[in-house]
Amino acid sequence: MSNPAPVGEAAAGFWAAALAPANPSWAWPLWWPAPATPATAPLADAGLTAWLWLLACAPALALCIDRLLGEPPMRWHPVVWMGRFLARTGARAAPLASPAALAARAAPPGGAAPADWPAFWRGALAWLAGAVWFTGAAWLLQAWLLSQPAWLAALALGLFLKPMLAWAMLHDEVLAVEGALTQSLAAGRQQLARLVSRDVTRLDATQVRESAIESLAENLNDSVIAPLFWFTLLGLPGAVLYRYANTADAMWGYHGVRPLGGAPRQWAWAGKWAARADDVLSWLPARLTALLLALAAGGRLPWRRLPREAAQTPSPNSGWPMAAMALALGVHLRKPGAYTLNPQGCAPGPADTLRACAIGSRCALAATLLACAALMVLMALRA
Repeated sequence: MSNPAPVGEAAAGFWAAALAPANPSWAWPLWWPAPATPATAPLADAGLTAWLWLLACAPALALCIDRLLGEPPMRWHPVVWMGRFLARTGARAAPLASPAALAARAAPPGGAAPADWPAFWRGALAWLAGAVWFTGAAWLLQAWLLSQPAWLAALALGLFLKPMLAWAMLHDEVLAVEGALTQSLAAGRQQLARLVSRDVTRLDATQVRESAIESLAENLNDSVIAPLFWFTLLGLPGAVLYRYANTADAMWGYHGVRPLGGAPRQWAWAGKWAARADDVLSWLPARLTALLLALAAGGRLPWRRLPREAAQTPSPNSGWPMAAMALALGVHLRKPGAYTLNPQGCAPGPADTLRACAIGSRCALAATLLACAALMVLMALRA
């Protein structure tokens, strides 16, 4: 088992360097500790201590903004900018689907498409270009913010972190699915289509509810826990990098044919880099999300079953929060033709959707407080 100390020391060094008021943070690589100088060595200095406390408030401030103000307008939303970039570059990276692939609308039998290395490298280079662009912009923005007065820097850091989080919208959209189901099955399906990419036209009311709860659990990691995790380690650039990788996976990470820009394209190889990058960046946060969900549910969870249930899904990560939610609620969650989580559980009812949202809210709050506390601990390691 690897020693977690180097990770903590690197993160602590990053924040210590970034918060040194008299020494520009961009003079050192983000992941290296700054050298001990008269300006950076004494972390007990009152000015730096004030910066530390203000910085630790940024995750809590971001969550408050998320709840009170919601999402920024689309024209000013960084994730929308990421999506537009990925749409343009993806149309150049992924080849148009062949007639045979269009007929199948899926990967070839066995799930392995013929190797297409040119498409793979086009996708990889396009992904890397976007990662450098957006993460670099976040780095420069953060460096400038940390040269401003402490109150302004902390407020702006929370404000710019907020678009990387989307708990309030997710929570409300899942509740809207349940509300729509009280009107009609068609209304529930229509509302669910705003949340998931799967075909909803053949789902019954129970399957609509299952899909909504699955989406809540999976996106709790993607839209809250993982961005907070990477912000804690690497600051605003870390949160931006994760959100970019997750958005790229959502748009490119398919095994077969998926339309983009009005034309069906083959993503089996063009989207492989994006899918694997998201797998790597989500690996630890997904398991942390499962743990937080279990604790938010009161800890009453068959822990030994959790890894086995999580392994039922094709993704190495999404199964963890979904399985934890299924076990916490005591219900089964199914994707027709793909998997069944907690098959011994009962079918979810309207009350289970409400319980899932309540558990998710407690989990989001706990994760935010943990991020605030972790920032303080990481800086203390630097002392």
